[in-house]
Amino acid sequence: MTIKSQNNFGLNFVGSGSATPSQIIKNDDLRIRVETNDLWIKTRTGISERRIIGENESLTGLSSQAGQGAIQMAGWDPENIDLLILATSTPDDLFGSAAQIQASLGAKKAVVFDLTAACSGFLFAVVTACQYLLNGSMNKALVIGADQLSRWVDWDDRGSCILFGDGAGAVAIQSIPEAENGLLGFRLRSDGSRGNCLNLKSIEEYKPLVKDSIYQKGGFSPINMNGQEVYKFAVREVPTILDELLSETNVKPSDLDWLLLHQANQRILDAVADRFKIPYEKVLSNLASYGNTSAATIPLMLDEAVKDGRVKPGDLIASSGFGAGLSWGAALFRWHGPL
Repeated sequence: MTIKSQNNFGLNFVGSGSATPSQIIKNDDLRIRVETNDLWIKTRTGISERRIIGENESLTGLSSQAGQGAIQMAGWDPENIDLLILATSTPDDLFGSAAQIQASLGAKKAVVFDLTAACSGFLFAVVTACQYLLNGSMNKALVIGADQLSRWVDWDDRGSCILFGDGAGAVAIQSIPEAENGLLGFRLRSDGSRGNCLNLKSIEEYKPLVKDSIYQKGGFSPINMNGQEVYKFAVREVPTILDELLSETNVKPSDLDWLLLHQANQRILDAVADRFKIPYEKVLSNLASYGNTSAATIPLMLDEAVKDGRVKPGDLIASSGFGAGLSWGAALFRWHGPL
């Protein structure tokens, strides 16, 4: 939908940050574990290496680093942040990790919560945060996308272990006069009937409690994915939702400065670019270096492109996230940078 703000408020994206683990696992390193090789992985995914959280690192720590980077770029005092949303499916604390990040950053006044929508999570969280800013109830929001899928991957399954990595990315969003609004529109979708294509289910392990009663012991099975179905879903639904959003906002593909998609597979990125006749050089991709970091892929890529000068103030960006749920969405925004 196109953005219709209340009380004459708009918003701008004013800061970005990111953090990745120190451990680098290259494609050929995985040959030690499973039957695969660098060429096989690159040809099918575009991935060359990925980062994996090790000792003395944590999802909360990476998220705090990414958030701190966005805060510093925006020039904010952490105590003035009103809202902090952590988009993750793999928190360090099952009750939520956003509060730990709040404490680490010193964002004492911020309302905080986790949001779970897997690889679509960051985009869903950004749209959620923007509603608070557009209605005038809040002024500054920090949105972090982070995941540690390495702890839920079956490292003996060559079909899935090659895909995933760990990381965190963040954006700082600030309300401004409506005339300068940086979010042009968005669309979000979910389809639970196709959820079995990609999931991370709880383990059905039951133990005696008292007398004839039992209880279910906590725990989760490894990631389960039907790669072909997820691929077909992405190459069909992502162009469709982007086309709907561009039509609704009266934006032509040629008007875009950048296409910023969830970094899942290079073939998906290329297919979407081909659908809209967008040159590959306008498609942001760092998949080769990080693999699929789930909710972190979009902000991690955005921060990299902002810092190396590719994304400049005023650039128009179409973004789409897609993944488990199944869930998918798109947003059209202008990068502003520090006010």
